[in-house]
Amino acid sequence: MRTIRLMFVAALAASTVVACGGSKKATTAPVAEKSLFDRLGGKDAITTVVDMFVANIAADARINARFTNADIPGLKGKMVDQICAATGGPCKYEGKDMKTAHTGMKLTEEEFSATVEDLTKALNDAKVGDKEKNELLGALGGMKADIVGQ
Repeated sequence: MRTIRLMFVAALAASTVVACGGSKKATTAPVAEKSLFDRLGGKDAITTVVDMFVANIAADARINARFTNADIPGLKGKMVDQICAATGGPCKYEGKDMKTAHTGMKLTEEEFSATVEDLTKALNDAKVGDKEKNELLGALGGMKADIVGQ
């Protein structure tokens, strides 16, 4: 099963401290950066963003008709699991890959852009940091070819 792929950057900085009047050096161990899942605030924060995102979609006349017959609670659950898993969290996404899920829908570039705008608004409203927001939006951008025009 294909999931969103994110690249995580480890912070490999080490500092050296020279003891006063001595020649011994003490170093700190490299510190790995927290996962995007943790930096986003965990599953509860992801769930909040997904709830806001789906509300934005529902209010967006450019795309809300696409979700008229959707199982909204099921869709929310799958989105949360997918984002949770893709960002390094403990969830397992068991939904369809994006190409299969969107086959036959013939989504347009404009609809994809509207969806990204709605997600961006949710991330901004939830006060997600720029670094985390860009990582998450980058992952969505990487799925575009599997979503648009299928």
